[in-house]
This record gives sequence, C-alpha cells and structure tokens, in this order.
Amino acid sequence: MGEEEKGEVSNKLIEIVNEISSISEFRNSVKKQYCNLARRLKLLTPMFEEIRDSKDKLSADCIKSLICLKNALECAKELLKFGSEGSKIYLVLEREHIMNKFQELTSQLEQALSGIYYEKLEISDEVKEQVELVLSQFRRAKGRVETPDVELHEDLQSLYNRSNDAAVDQAVLRRLVDKLQLTELDDLKQESLALHEMVIATDGDPEERIEKMSMLLKKIKDFVQTENPNIDSYARDKSSTVSGQASADRSQKVTVIPDDFRCPIALELMRDPVIVSTGQTYERSCIEKWLEAGHSTCPKTQQALTSKSLTPNYVLRSVIAQWCEANGIEPPKRPGSSQPNKSASACTPAEHSKIENLLRKLKSGSPEEARSAACEIRLLAKRNTDNRVAIAEAGAIPLLVHLLSTPDSRTQEHAVTALLNLSICENNKGNIVNSGAVRGIVHVLKNGSMEARENAAATLFSLSVIDENKVTIGSSGAIPPLVALLSEGTQRGRKDAATALFNLCIYQGNKGKAIRAGVIPTLMRLLTEPQGGMVDEALAILAILSSHPEGKAVLGAAEAVPVLVDVISNGSPRNKENASAILVHLCSGDQHHLVEAHRLGLTGPLMDLAQNGTERGRRKATQLLERMNRFAEQPKQPQAQTESQTHNQLSRSPPSSTNAIDS
Repeated sequence: MGEEEKGEVSNKLIEIVNEISSISEFRNSVKKQYCNLARRLKLLTPMFEEIRDSKDKLSADCIKSLICLKNALECAKELLKFGSEGSKIYLVLEREHIMNKFQELTSQLEQALSGIYYEKLEISDEVKEQVELVLSQFRRAKGRVETPDVELHEDLQSLYNRSNDAAVDQAVLRRLVDKLQLTELDDLKQESLALHEMVIATDGDPEERIEKMSMLLKKIKDFVQTENPNIDSYARDKSSTVSGQASADRSQKVTVIPDDFRCPIALELMRDPVIVSTGQTYERSCIEKWLEAGHSTCPKTQQALTSKSLTPNYVLRSVIAQWCEANGIEPPKRPGSSQPNKSASACTPAEHSKIENLLRKLKSGSPEEARSAACEIRLLAKRNTDNRVAIAEAGAIPLLVHLLSTPDSRTQEHAVTALLNLSICENNKGNIVNSGAVRGIVHVLKNGSMEARENAAATLFSLSVIDENKVTIGSSGAIPPLVALLSEGTQRGRKDAATALFNLCIYQGNKGKAIRAGVIPTLMRLLTEPQGGMVDEALAILAILSSHPEGKAVLGAAEAVPVLVDVISNGSPRNKENASAILVHLCSGDQHHLVEAHRLGLTGPLMDLAQNGTERGRRKATQLLERMNRFAEQPKQPQAQTESQTHNQLSRSPPSSTNAIDS
C-alpha cells in the first residue's frame, strides 16, 4: 500500500481521537463509563502519530486492520457525543439499551485493537506497552456494568407511565429536577432541543416513547416554573415575570402557562411569536437558532420548510398579553428586530467595484448585458447578507424593478429572483416595495415563465412578512394569479403560491379577495388529489378562510363536510386539528352541517381527537362534541314535526353570501 493511503488512514484516526478528546462533559447517568472510554481512547494517539511519521510502507493487512479500528472509533465518537449532548431523560429511561450498545462497542474496540499486526508497525516499545494497557482495560471492561441510580430510574419511570391528568408527587419531581440537573431555563431548553434532535433522527415520525418523554419534560418544566416563578427573568428574553405579590408568596399557586402559548422548542412563554411556512408558531429567537444550525424542517411537524421567512403572529401575541394581564404576569414586551440591522455592508472595495460594474450593465440599454448582469446579481444576492446590503446600497433595486416589465422571459426571471434574494435582508423589504416592485412582481406572476412565476410568488411571501405590505400586495391584484399558480403550477409552484396566500390571508381584508378569486374550490380539489401532496397547505389556508362569512358559505356549497370528516378520521394530528377548526366554523349557527357530520360517523373520531389530539385539536373536537350533544338533547317535537324539521335541515341550501361584508 502507498504512503498516501497510510497517511490518510493515520490522519483520520488522529482526527477522530482529537474530536473525542474535545468532548468535555457527559450526562451523570453515563458519566463514569463514558469518561473511562474517552480516557482510554486518548491513549491511542501516540501510536497513530508514530504510524503517520514512520517511513515504512504498510501492508494491505495492516491498512485493513487500521480501517476496522477507524470504523469502531467512529461509532465510539457518536456514542460519546450522545452521552454528552443527548437527552438526559432518554439516557436514564433507556439505560439498559444504552449500556447494551456500550458493551457492544467495547467488544468491537477490543476486537479491532486485537486484530492489528503490531509486529509489522514501526512503533516504539513504550507505545506498544501503552496500547497493550488499553487493550487489557477493554478486556476487563467487557461485561462490567456500573450500578445505576435505581431511585432516579423508578421516579422517571413512574412519571413516564402516569396519565397526563394524574396527580404527581411533588417530592418525586423535586428529586428528578435535582438529579437530572434541570434547574435552570437553559438546562430545560437544551433537554428540549435534544429530544427534538431525536425526532429529526426518526425522519419526523417519532416513536411513542419520545413523544411521552416530551410530555414528561413539560411536567418537569411546569414544576420548575412553579417552584421558581421568576426563572425566565434570568434568561435573555426575561419574559413571564410573576408579579411581586406572587413571587413574595411562594405558597400561592402559580398559573400554568397554556401549551398554545409556549414555544414548542423552548417550552416557555412566547414573547415574539412568529409563524413559519408550515403554519406553526415558535418564539423568534428559538426558531432562528434552529435555522442557523442548518435545519430545513419545521421542528414540530418535520415538514420541509418552503421558505425561511418568519411572519410575526400578532394575533397570538395579543392573546398572550391579555392572558398575562388576567393572571398577574407581566405581559411580554414587544421586541425590536432580533437580527442586527446592517446599515452598511462589509464588502471589499473589489466587490463594490464588481457590483458597480454590474449596475452599469443594467443601465447600458443592451438586452444581453442587462440579462447577464441580472443573472450575476441574482447569484451574488443569494450568497450572503453583505452582498445583499451592498447591492441595495448601490441602487440596484429600482433597476431590477424596471426589468420586471421586459419582454425577455429570462431577464424577467433573473430580475424577480434577484429581488427575492435581496428581500431576505429585512431592511431591503421596504426599499423593494417603495420602488414600486409589487406591480411588476404581479406582472411576472401573471405572464412570466413557470420558474419566474414560482419565484414571484416566493418574493411576495417574503415581502408580506411586514404587515403593511400585506395590504399593498393584496390591493395590487396579486391574489388571483396566486390562486391560478396554486391550481396549475408545478409542485414547487403550488407550494410557493400556498405559502404566499396563507401569509396574505392572515390580514382580514385579503380573505374576501382570495375567496372571490376561487381559492376554496382549488383548495378542495387539492384535498382530494390522489397523491395528496398539498393537503397540509390546503387545510391551513382553509382554517383561516373558514372564519370569513363568504368563506363559510362557499365551503358549505363545496360539500366540504365529507372531506373534513375523512381528514379528522384518518389525517395527521395537525391536519385533524385544522379540519376540526374548519368544521367548528361551518357548524356555527348551521345545524345542517352538524347533522351531516354526525350521519357520517364523526362522533367516534372526535372523541379520539378530544383525548389524543394536539392542544388546539382537542379544544376544537370538544366544541364540536358539545354542539352535537346539545343538538341531540333538544326537546322532542311531535313525530311529524320532527321528521319535517330533519328533512328541512338535511335539504336546506347553505346561507347566501350576497350580503356578506368583506371586513
């Protein structure tokens, strides 16, 4: 084997051991075993260094045995990393499984070390003795298991197996908090993130045990907040501070924060709730950290995020503020932008010069140069924030807006995509809208190539993050072409159109426009498509529109009830939640739909949803069940009259939308 392969293998072995050495702390439940393992593996570094520095070539057998050891070390690194960063709750509850893996790894390392041809390696006697010491330690460690903390395991197991409504011994919770070291807000956040990482590892389909561990963590978090109501004041956000009277009287019962008001990541009261493209709401700082860590999925639903734009959830923020005031808790302060505002870019003089040259091409009047320059600006703006700031500062936005009306489809596409990339920078959003871009973007949305239309829809979504832009975009005629793209676009195009429509329809004045543009029949068709690729998006938008009088009327005429009943019976937890929310609006004041839902067998699925659904899903299911019960308990009328009324209820047309007001 060549010198190059020997160097590559030895360097990789050194790199892995160095990574293992950088892991400084381990969870208490595995600390002793994992510290011993890491210490033993560090002792192998001198052997790897001597192999790397030796002048002799290695035989194929030696290389093969070192590769076998490398694979074992990779497994050890992952195991140790989980012992350092993994869920504390999981490591205790699944200790037997964890220790089995530890023993298997110990055997794998012992076999790999035993299989090395030491006599063929050019290493010193001292290093050989050190490796022999490590090997003997691995042999002695095989089958040896440290005594676990039985009380900790039993306490956790009892809480894990307990139903959500069952009372919990406070002494048990106090022991768990202390032994798991979950006394601070940061500790609880890290544990929550560790459980979320385990959900990611299951491709978004977590086992029941992980979901139960998340519920267990919520109980611990509630206890910690009850014991220390001011815990959030030590965090960066300093939210949820309990009033002086409550904090002075520690024996007074502290109000538990509703689940809907908690960030699904941090499990704490949200002070700046924002909506992601899947429709889920998170605390801004938490979801930003999630995205900065390289994730491209929604933490709660594991759906792929079609955009990284974050939309402020002003409605929820207002509701949280009202709840805080009613419960003696200081309302969350309205924050400024969590991202630093860049007033000037950090581009080099050479980069500025390049941007200026591209702008000259945009102004040249040559279609070919304009197309080329727009393409380069599109790519530069995609690269980083500094470029986006510098391009905007140089005055590119009005020039790109002018190109939106060009007859050349490729130039149009480059221009609208460049604006999309520039709009990622918060400070550029206002400049783009103030430059009159919206009408040009709508023109591309109507007349451009399919890719240009898709990017135009994504640009409108990005710009609509600012509330006043929702009004501007809605009044510019954007909604009908978005509905058209939702109907006839590619899968990506329909996703872009759906996220834009969802965001725009958060503003009440745009709901009527979307309904009159025919979005509801399109959404109903997407709900019943065989491939079902747009069900999540369709239900999320319908849940918003069903609260509008015209939306309710059109949904009734579209015979939505059977479809909604099917979703509540067979859909995902989030889709069941949205379908039940739509049905609540439909059945409000109209027993015809209630009768139909009951006839289709909805009672059973609703009872299941009321017990096992999401927080909002349980609430909506309970509302529907209460309405069904009230209807069933109405005083009995004479038989003929009852039959006549039932017939009328089942045959009556849905309420007319003629006099509905677009508020």
